[in-house]
Amino acid sequence: MGNQRKTWFITGASQGIGLILAKQLLAAGYNVAATARNADTLRKAVDNDTPQFLPLQVNLVDEKSVGEAVNKAIAQFGGIDYLVNNAGFGLIGGIEETTDAEVRNSFDINVFGLLNVTRAVLPHMRAAQSGHIFNMSSVFGLISGGGWGVYCGTKFAVEGITEALAQEVKPFGIHVTIAEPGYVRTNFLSSGSIAHPAHPIAAYVALEEERRKHREDVPGTQVGDPEKVAAAIISLSQMIEPPLRVLMGSDALQFANYKIQLLQEGIAANKAMTLSTDFS
Repeated sequence: MGNQRKTWFITGASQGIGLILAKQLLAAGYNVAATARNADTLRKAVDNDTPQFLPLQVNLVDEKSVGEAVNKAIAQFGGIDYLVNNAGFGLIGGIEETTDAEVRNSFDINVFGLLNVTRAVLPHMRAAQSGHIFNMSSVFGLISGGGWGVYCGTKFAVEGITEALAQEVKPFGIHVTIAEPGYVRTNFLSSGSIAHPAHPIAAYVALEEERRKHREDVPGTQVGDPEKVAAAIISLSQMIEPPLRVLMGSDALQFANYKIQLLQEGIAANKAMTLSTDFS
């Protein structure tokens, strides 16, 4: 079956990894249905007027909007073979600093939007008895740090949801993969993809430094190459038995190994207490 018969559905494709992935796929001859908050921005960014490309303006937190987009993609291309839940944004703020509305907005896009799209696509994949879902997490879905609690909380949620999803859909021939990049050199930190609390608290000096560092020092120094991340996702789609999760980037590997070390040390240090809570 040629690439022309394979269709990808990508959320958050107007910039960053989503945009690069869409361009690589179109260049390779795949069909691409891509979503963004603004279809005109997406259309200009991708710059491809062929019938292979379907730009879709979607509100990911609106199930009706998501369902209509999925139906349009299927009507044009006949099905959806690969889903990439890529849309999301970061939030740098302390737990006390962030408001209920700010936290809910983060979960709405990063978690509930992902669920909306997944639920809309799955009936078609189940009917086809095939498909591959990629959920873009982060190594910060494995480890958290000060200032990133809410963002990491959304990615921890994506990890847990995806682990369960992989087990649920395996009988239908559907694969699921969690992508866990480290820092990738896109405009993620310098665009509208990073939010800050409206009411920062001056007492949290370290959190303000974290925001400054990610605004001034980190952009342009990220070790991750977004072109290679996109290419890796395409390579994963071609595997007969793709992995459940893949770390992407040397920094991601370092963070993950550090988390493993912390877990192992903590488990060993508290083993007596752990075993003491069983019935005698």
